[in-house]
Amino acid sequence: MKKYIVYLLALSLIIPVVSACDDELDKNKLALLEKTEDGENSGEMTDDDIDVSILQPGFNLNPKTAVEGEVPNADQPLDIYFYAEGVTNEVDGEQVVSDLLGYDQDCFLHAGVIAEGTWMYVPAGWSEDTEKCKMKRVKDNVWKITLSPTIRDWFGSGSTPIEQLGLIIRSSDGKKGINADTFVEIQDDKYNGFVAEDAEIKSMPSGLQYGINVVDNSTVALVLYEAQKGSNQRYYDYAYVMGDFNNWKRANDESSKMYYDETAKCWWIVLSGLTANKEYAFQYYLGKKNSESDGKEIELRVADPYAEKILDADNDPYIAESTYPSSERQYPDKGAGIVSVFKIQKDNYNWAHDDFRIKDKNNLMIYELLLRDFTETGDLNGAYQKLDYLEKLGVTAIELMPVQEFDGNDSWGYNPCFYFALDKAYGTPEMYKKFIDACHARGIAVLFDVVFNHATGNHPFAKLYWDSENNKTAENNPWFNADAPHDYNVFQDFNHESPLVRQFIKRNLKFLLEEYHVDGFRFDLTKGFTQNVGGSWDASEYHEDRISILRDYYNTIQSVRPDAVMICEHWCEWAEENVLALSGIQCWRKGSASHESGYYQSGMGWNSNSSFSRLVEEGGNQIAFGGWVGFMESHDEERVAYKALTYGNGAIATDVSTRMGQLGVNAAFCFTVPGPKMIWQFGELGYDETLGTEMDKTAKKPLHWEYYTEPARKELYNVYAKLLNLRKTHQELFQKNSTFSWNVTESYWSGTPRSLTLKSGNEVMYVIGNFGDEEAVNISLPEGIKYNYMSGEEVGRSVTVPAHSFFLGTSFQP
Repeated sequence: MKKYIVYLLALSLIIPVVSACDDELDKNKLALLEKTEDGENSGEMTDDDIDVSILQPGFNLNPKTAVEGEVPNADQPLDIYFYAEGVTNEVDGEQVVSDLLGYDQDCFLHAGVIAEGTWMYVPAGWSEDTEKCKMKRVKDNVWKITLSPTIRDWFGSGSTPIEQLGLIIRSSDGKKGINADTFVEIQDDKYNGFVAEDAEIKSMPSGLQYGINVVDNSTVALVLYEAQKGSNQRYYDYAYVMGDFNNWKRANDESSKMYYDETAKCWWIVLSGLTANKEYAFQYYLGKKNSESDGKEIELRVADPYAEKILDADNDPYIAESTYPSSERQYPDKGAGIVSVFKIQKDNYNWAHDDFRIKDKNNLMIYELLLRDFTETGDLNGAYQKLDYLEKLGVTAIELMPVQEFDGNDSWGYNPCFYFALDKAYGTPEMYKKFIDACHARGIAVLFDVVFNHATGNHPFAKLYWDSENNKTAENNPWFNADAPHDYNVFQDFNHESPLVRQFIKRNLKFLLEEYHVDGFRFDLTKGFTQNVGGSWDASEYHEDRISILRDYYNTIQSVRPDAVMICEHWCEWAEENVLALSGIQCWRKGSASHESGYYQSGMGWNSNSSFSRLVEEGGNQIAFGGWVGFMESHDEERVAYKALTYGNGAIATDVSTRMGQLGVNAAFCFTVPGPKMIWQFGELGYDETLGTEMDKTAKKPLHWEYYTEPARKELYNVYAKLLNLRKTHQELFQKNSTFSWNVTESYWSGTPRSLTLKSGNEVMYVIGNFGDEEAVNISLPEGIKYNYMSGEEVGRSVTVPAHSFFLGTSFQP
């Protein structure tokens, strides 16, 4: 009969099985090597022969044709056993036994090939119970799977050199066998014969730009800029392309090897014989050999930063079929990480409303919209169905929170990683265009919220020069600062003094305007567009360099679309924002000095710190007309309605009708003020869910479309709609040459209510607001006021304004 000799190999020996948690290392490194009495390989161990006493806690490996002392080979089959006995997991600082201990059903292996430090060739998603990945329960607390006919075949890894396997086991209901991933070293001889050659220096053809260049219907040139900051010399010794066009194989020929142009500082290659209507996925493969100076050997696979479509195996599978059909996002078997895509003949979209233009940017009524949280589907399909709602509300522009490809699928979007590709979590390129076209049909502009202050580490520019020890961009990165020159920053900080960055952003702005017909942009955190801060967050001070940078971007936008708008989240001193306004750039402007004043205080019914004056002036200085986009709340701040519900004075907190009435008075003293204004989605319905803490504020928020059918909230919607449509039907009142005055400091509240007057020619508008909880006030009306605009009724010489309400009188009939 056969004897089985068990070899227990430590991490430092030949078959290392490495856990992600150091305290689990000694529990996950068993190799069962099958031997006959004379030492020859015996073949597969049967399940009945497994003696649990020889198993170690966790994963145990048994290569069927293994030789003692060898690491499992990629071209051999592999038995994998998991033993739940003795496994301990740490949960909230406490040691607990394996979730699978005592579990009596089959389980599933979640596994992937590790190459170049990246998971790839994962056969199934985490929650997919596929037959291929089933681990059979062979004894109590023991499960087994065989990777056959070979490890390489089982994963379908093709020519990709396998370095490790990553292993996790789980039950169908999500129980994990062990908290830490287990990594298994693999021997891969089959493709070790490839030797990368050093760069061949050659000038690239004229007329090419960075990224993907369509030369003709069968030819594409790929160009990747690569030169270090400081030395201006290339960092990598060689570069290849791997993709559908060459079966994802590196080769020292014209199908894969890239040349380097020392003048242009670019790697480049021309690919021929392509099919015009076929989509090709690809990546760049760059390598740096050992050098005496740093002793580093680096190999890296990155996508093209200019790609208009990317594929992501970690996130794409979880996108709904109705949002982005899976047939259009098939990840290549041999890809690793994010891959880029090109197609010579791009899909054509026939624009039905190509002539749309913004007629008056100083009178825009903007609706800030997060697609994820706007409808049940959380995508463009859902938002498209609500366009009638928005048109009726009276908005003239929709500002989409960031839709350029961001990390993951569930996000506000301020973590961008690819700028020329729009995120698939919201829809296909055609769906974006259809949505924008439909908005234009209704006279509604579409603005993109763009994030050029920073990008995540998944951006190719960041990955090309990366400091792995400190987990940030390296000092030699020509696009990013290794450390932001100001205190307030997230992810990797763009250096806008770099010509490379300026060129990239201007090209991206042109692309979005021309390809997607957007009507302008809201720039996130432009306060950070300076290098001249001195190491502290004094960026609110006047910075001429930042003004020059923003003007450069604005001029680029204007060169494509003179009517397009540029709005900045700037938060700098008045003098700088005024210079930008005089240039035609607009800045965000919250109608209070802090989160605890202005419209918050008035919405809660508290007079202290409730002045609205900051909406139009600062320190006695007024912005150039139209220079501030005013608002009461935005995505970054707690909801006014939530604060009114939680901290409101008296009936404001306890009675929804009173609360909605108070919010209506707020609206009357925001949207009747000249200059562009913004609504944060659902403000018109008194949305009163909390923003949350700093840790969870970006999390998905509950939907409350039923608010629209609740009388008090529907009345608030009607107030917003009438105010916004007033701005469209009587635009002359909201122009630069109109006469505007208001009394909105703490001195004006209930007994002496707040008031606002607008005059243009023979037209007069007069607003009275009773923010207090006292009795109604009687007000004599100024000359010329004949109608209650909100009710349509004629009025006499005086009106009575109840508490928590307002009167809007006009000289013209509604």
